[in-house]
Amino acid sequence: MKAPVALSIVVVLLVAWAYNRLVRLRSRTSAAWSQVDVQLRRRHDLIPNLLTSVQAYMAHERTLLKQIAETRAQAAALQGDIGARARLESNLEALLVMLTATSQAVPQVGADVHARMLQEELSSSERRIAFARQHYNDCVMDYNSAIASFPTNIIAGLCAFRPAILFRNEEFGAEDTIHRTTVACN
Repeated sequence: MKAPVALSIVVVLLVAWAYNRLVRLRSRTSAAWSQVDVQLRRRHDLIPNLLTSVQAYMAHERTLLKQIAETRAQAAALQGDIGARARLESNLEALLVMLTATSQAVPQVGADVHARMLQEELSSSERRIAFARQHYNDCVMDYNSAIASFPTNIIAGLCAFRPAILFRNEEFGAEDTIHRTTVACN
């Protein structure tokens, strides 16, 4: 009689431990995404000032400046779909690299203290985004591994825990190994 009761207690404790672990990992993933989002918004806030400061010197690059403004607006408006947001942010990053390369060839931009400060601030933002992205992806890997591992995979299936999407920088050719599943970081 004591063995079935002890076994039941062990099973309940194992289920509670697995569920709490999944909740903790999902919460870490959600918090890490919030940090990525903060850094992306920081970059979004810098872009209008940067565009304003360089557009007088770069009238011949109106198409690039317009693409940056449009991509920034699309990325800022997009919420929830991390895969689509990653693609837009990757495109925005590539456009900003092109802007930086192009503006360095224009002596007036290099002489403009305000434009240089904004470009340095943008470079700092890119580093912060990279660190936040790496932390988020580490959290996603831990969370997704727990969902796929025994015995937590059973609890994950019963309690509707879904894999999170990695935030990849597509410019560097990273593959989406999660096959675009939906994120469950609500």
